[in-house]
Amino acid sequence: MNFQRGRGREEPEINLIPMIDVLLVIIIFLMLTTTYSKFSGLEINLPTADVSQENQQPNEIDVAVTAAGQILVNKAPLASGEIEAISAALQQAAAGRKEPVIVINADAKATHQRVIDVMQAAQSAGYPHISFATQSPE
Repeated sequence: MNFQRGRGREEPEINLIPMIDVLLVIIIFLMLTTTYSKFSGLEINLPTADVSQENQQPNEIDVAVTAAGQILVNKAPLASGEIEAISAALQQAAAGRKEPVIVINADAKATHQRVIDVMQAAQSAGYPHISFATQSPE
């Protein structure tokens, strides 16, 4: 039974023109409200200098750590590698110096623990200024 005999079937229709208008209004709104921030930064040209080998300062204590794990304080080898012995050697080497700088020259193949032992010995001896010496590539 078809009760709608006189009426034709209406095809659903999508109006594209109003949809395009709405999309264009949204795009224009987004373009106007968007702020294009330019990240500003300082352009700094740092000066360059050739680093020359400085003479040993009298306030420095050289501590060398060899690849085998031996520790030398001012080129004098230590009999023991314990932290207390290193600390005592540092105090003896710094006798009469005010706030000496401990310069650690560690071999590239030296264990990390030996370098930490030297740092801990310097801290326990009361010398907070520690520096590491490096070698420039040739």
